[in-house]
Amino acid sequence: MSSKLDLSKEFTGRRALVTGGSRGIGATIAQRLLDGGAEVVVAARSRSDVTPAAATFISGDVSTSEGAKAIAAEALAALGGLDILVNNAGGSRVFAGGVSTIPDEEWHDTFALNLLSAVRLTNAVLPALRASKAAAVVNISSTAATMPFGPTAHYGAAKAALDAYSRTLAVELAPDGIRVNVVTPGPISTPGADELRKTFPGISSDAWLQYLPLGRIGTTDDIAEVVALLASDRGRWLTGVNYRVDGGMTAR
Repeated sequence: MSSKLDLSKEFTGRRALVTGGSRGIGATIAQRLLDGGAEVVVAARSRSDVTPAAATFISGDVSTSEGAKAIAAEALAALGGLDILVNNAGGSRVFAGGVSTIPDEEWHDTFALNLLSAVRLTNAVLPALRASKAAAVVNISSTAATMPFGPTAHYGAAKAALDAYSRTLAVELAPDGIRVNVVTPGPISTPGADELRKTFPGISSDAWLQYLPLGRIGTTDDIAEVVALLASDRGRWLTGVNYRVDGGMTAR
């Protein structure tokens, strides 16, 4: 009998919700879970041409309390329960003038999207996760959480808070058999991220490579495969860990 893993079946019978799942990293994560046999709901403000066709799409704004509750209710109704939650929704604007130029409302909005969305949605689906026999939460962070950069200080602070929240949640939910882990992407090539990096003051597109020991910008598949590990039975003894998938960027 072969001991080789059949990754096309590892999520059979599992139900997953991926926020920010209509494009970019989120869409690839959703597709990876679908390829593994999961039933998947993706939530985002709008569809895109790369939104996985086999996933159930929910339109909503996870950055508000009402939006998070509505998405949770609709996802649970569609899936009949939940085994995997991927809090991927996030982002921010860049302020070239640095920390002192970021207005108060931008701090509030960025924390709502990058931290409170995960807190609210996790709380809303927690009863369903507790009822699961294979519950896993994966929160998507950013290298900005540990690498000071004034133009995105608000984003880095929100992601740092997400990291701290995730560690605490992992300890608190471990007795319920719910695993909580973080994936921290480095620079990833997506249409949106590629355009955003062009707005970073003093850093050209080619200059990013000097920060990456492995010598290339990451792909969405690089992130999705680590999420799949953490959400699957392969990661059954992993919780409270932050996996930096960044080409060695934070190893320097």
